[in-house]
Amino acid sequence: MALDLIDKVSRELQLRQTQVKAVAQLLAEGGTIPFIARYRKEATGSLDEVEIASIRDRLQQLEELEKRRAAILKSLEEQGNLSLELKSAVEKAQNMSELEDVYLPYKPKRRTKATIAREKGLEPLARLLYEQGRQDPLQEAAAYVDPDKQVLNEEDALSGACDIIAEWTSEDSEVRAKTRALFVKHGVFRTKVIKGKEEEGIKFKDYFDWSEPAAKAPSHRVLAMRRGEKELILSMDLAPADDEVIPQLDRMIIKNQSACAEWVRKALIDGYKRLLKPSMETELRLETKKKADEEAIRVFAENLRQLLLASPLGEKSVLAIDPGFRTGCKVAALDPQGKLLEYTNIYPHEPQRKTQESGAIIRQLLERHHSEAIAIGNGTAGRETEQWLRSLRLEQSFPVIMVNESGASIYSASEAAREEFPDLDLTVRGAISIGRRLKDPLAELVKIDPKSIGVGQYQHDVDQNQLKSSLDEVVLSCVNGVGVELNTASRHLLAYVSGLGPQLAGNIVAYREENGPFKSRQDLLKVSRLGGKAFEQCAGFLRIRGAANPLDSSAVHPESYPVVEQMALDLGCTFHELMSTEELRAKLNLQKYQTEKVGMPTLKDILAELAKPGRDPREQFEIIQFAEGVNSPEDLRQGMKLTGIVTNVTNFGAFVDVGVHQDGLVHLSHLADRFIKHPSEVVSVAQKVEVTVLEVDLPRKRISLSMKKEPFATASQAPRKEKKPLPEKPVEGDLQAQLAKLKGKFG
Repeated sequence: MALDLIDKVSRELQLRQTQVKAVAQLLAEGGTIPFIARYRKEATGSLDEVEIASIRDRLQQLEELEKRRAAILKSLEEQGNLSLELKSAVEKAQNMSELEDVYLPYKPKRRTKATIAREKGLEPLARLLYEQGRQDPLQEAAAYVDPDKQVLNEEDALSGACDIIAEWTSEDSEVRAKTRALFVKHGVFRTKVIKGKEEEGIKFKDYFDWSEPAAKAPSHRVLAMRRGEKELILSMDLAPADDEVIPQLDRMIIKNQSACAEWVRKALIDGYKRLLKPSMETELRLETKKKADEEAIRVFAENLRQLLLASPLGEKSVLAIDPGFRTGCKVAALDPQGKLLEYTNIYPHEPQRKTQESGAIIRQLLERHHSEAIAIGNGTAGRETEQWLRSLRLEQSFPVIMVNESGASIYSASEAAREEFPDLDLTVRGAISIGRRLKDPLAELVKIDPKSIGVGQYQHDVDQNQLKSSLDEVVLSCVNGVGVELNTASRHLLAYVSGLGPQLAGNIVAYREENGPFKSRQDLLKVSRLGGKAFEQCAGFLRIRGAANPLDSSAVHPESYPVVEQMALDLGCTFHELMSTEELRAKLNLQKYQTEKVGMPTLKDILAELAKPGRDPREQFEIIQFAEGVNSPEDLRQGMKLTGIVTNVTNFGAFVDVGVHQDGLVHLSHLADRFIKHPSEVVSVAQKVEVTVLEVDLPRKRISLSMKKEPFATASQAPRKEKKPLPEKPVEGDLQAQLAKLKGKFG
């Protein structure tokens, strides 16, 4: 890695050069971000995952810039155009836009109006005009009239010269830089509905006649406008007003008020409208799309992180139900490890309505498999099934828990599901997934394409490669942050462990099936193709419950075992005693164990892990129950107080499931009683919240909610009260009597 790139990144990110260099080297050696952040703190100065990712991304951007710079220099040299001045300009370009602006006049292009004018020999005339001297343009143009070259008169000659000047001005790097700045500062989105598409595009009604500054347009609106344009509902322009740009160009190019200058001005305006404006609009479209994509992906990624790290119920026997009306409810009994024990169908709802028979089956399953909880998918018939179960008045108090089943149908039809349960029906697979999702959301959700989980917006409109990369990185971070039980984890979960991937994950499962459970982390080296480097990356994140060496069930990396051994030796105790006795750990002087490779950050991590080996960082599970009797949007009334679960967080608010099969929106302005800039300041996905119903718009399928203590604080928000009839207009005699009374009172 070039030192100048290291220096540039360290200055931009305000980090030490040694930190950036260390991260670059560790990444080049195949280190993953979770591994570097957790086990190489001495080298990086304890940088976290976000900082390490920022270094990686910026280094990649700069490397791409250098590759493009080298390609441009090579092209210019091959053309014979690489002067010292041009080479210097290329080398000084600080970003891709500047670099492309310098190269643009020399970039091979299709035949243009300017090319044709040059072929007619009009470039000298263009240069003369561009100097803006006092010559008579018509007299000068007469020398270039040549019918053989299709220059029939002076006007033809001047027109061709203007085509050349138009191209010069539109390709001038300084002109482009200043025009680009104007577009960024003053660009405006303007959308109109395409005639005749009003009914078809009703969902884009807000943008039928819309305009807003590009610099202030939030990502969700940018993506919405682009989608409307893509679906041929909206027409969209993105540019400043011409009178905000052309005067600046005029000041840059026009030198005087001569006749030649007038022709240059004409060429300038033509060049702007025909060449420069479309080019700048394309750039601004790409730039606003890029920023909107980044913001949408960031929000999606954060929501995904919160969902993956949702509280697990844990290793409990679960009866899982995928609810339905006509086709019945699929019921699956799972053991504490999530293994399928039994499945069946019940029909407690219309049209069959076998309530007694279905109730008997549920009681038998609960008793036979010692189930400790019931999981119900929150889709069609979910609330009705929940109410029916509660009506059974089961002998024991089984917690009945609604589970967000977004993506369960995707899993049911996936290759992963077919591989796990080749002989089962799709709906039974769905029930199993619902039960496992309750037990351990992370372990189950990794089997589903993150885009299908339902915690993002406009995910099909953003850059798909960037989206996949970002979401995969979130899953990788979450899996390694929690840790993985080596002897029970699925191939899909293992694939996200640092240093593994699908192939090695499959090899681990194959070894486990052939040889039985792993007895120690060292056994990993017996797995086919799992070498020393992969072992280094993955070992610390894999746990073996009940291993002979208790450190194998912790996050202490095997490379640090000798340090712990020395600690135990110095204290005259065993590993078990060191891990279970706080008084022993308190006697340790950590400075004694510092070496060149093991510093204080690692030693503190080891001590914390010895205190709580293999601790799950996720919060404790909390049962959330929806309001009884509120099962559909029709049951909602303005002012209702309800318990809900946050299902999605966007820049403009949070969507909340209140148990009516349709999420309500808590707008940013109603998330808190204080001013907040972003919903993430107060809510996160899977969080329990208390909301008030503001409005229910059944035709448009919209539910408006509030989390404010006083949601109806303003008159415009207050529930509508019955209007009192106005008093009848007093007759003239009554009016006179009232006036006399007032006069007597006030004099």
